[in-house]
Amino acid sequence: MSKAYCISLKELIAYFETFQPLSQEAIEAITAICKPVNISKNKDLQPIGHTCKTIYFIKKGIARIYYFKDEMDITESFAFEGAIVARIESLFTNKPSRKAIQMLEDSELIAIDAIQLFKLYDTFPMIERLFRKIFEAAYVESVNRVESIQFHLADERYNTLMKESPNILQRVPLKYIASYLGITQVSLSRIRGLK
Repeated sequence: MSKAYCISLKELIAYFETFQPLSQEAIEAITAICKPVNISKNKDLQPIGHTCKTIYFIKKGIARIYYFKDEMDITESFAFEGAIVARIESLFTNKPSRKAIQMLEDSELIAIDAIQLFKLYDTFPMIERLFRKIFEAAYVESVNRVESIQFHLADERYNTLMKESPNILQRVPLKYIASYLGITQVSLSRIRGLK
């Protein structure tokens, strides 16, 4: 096991412990079902039509979840370093996802085998609690995202994004940011021009 991968695993465990303390045995059980993954810029980590069986922790890079509607590429969400990314609806239903995960930079991730993970739940209730809390947080985030589109103006959504991810403009193409905000690139340029 490389030194860099050991450091990545420590970051993963530190992330987990922001949700739930873990015993040494639980940590060893989780790390045993992890493996490092490197993926090139603009490649799909999981393509549309893929059934999700893996949860990823982003060590380096940015993930974009996207789908097509009326032949338009729509960005649903972004995930940055120190976050988990997965197609959760596909993971739970065991059905192919209509969405894809694309990495927008050369990326380093830790892949967690979800099938093996779910088998650990009976032996380690604390692992089950941990992932319940992670999935609950992801659910709340997706509800907040929907409500943001329903109740906030485009410039308010832009301001929130800049507050949460101040360096996103340097790392993500504007067309994806505009799509995420539910506006055109022209509207995004106008909002940026007013700042």
